[in-house]
Amino acid sequence: MAALSHVSRVRSLYKRILVLHRFLPIELRALGDQYVKDEFRRHTGAAPEEVKSFMTEWENYKDTLQTQVLESAGDQYSSMKFGANLSDVKLTHFQDEQVGQLYELMLESTKPNRQFNIQEDTK
Repeated sequence: MAALSHVSRVRSLYKRILVLHRFLPIELRALGDQYVKDEFRRHTGAAPEEVKSFMTEWENYKDTLQTQVLESAGDQYSSMKFGANLSDVKLTHFQDEQVGQLYELMLESTKPNRQFNIQEDTK
């Protein structure tokens, strides 16, 4: 029963993050959605101690994004600011692979000409 509860919690968090991504500019949404999907898939067989840390960090991300979305309600995309700075303390706890992923994500999210050419629906 506890495993079912955990799966439900993970699925709920995953879905909530994807819903919050709908409020991001289209390029960041595409990038964020793909990153979230990859990370959640990558951690399906993680050890319990890693799962606890994973869930805590993604809960923090969801809370931060939710606050930023609510604070920016009604603003134009160009004036919206999303994200948070990582402290040196948090960075020291990252594994080399995580630092690499973070760097790649930073490069992709700050490219002037992103690899995605996504158009919003004009319905």
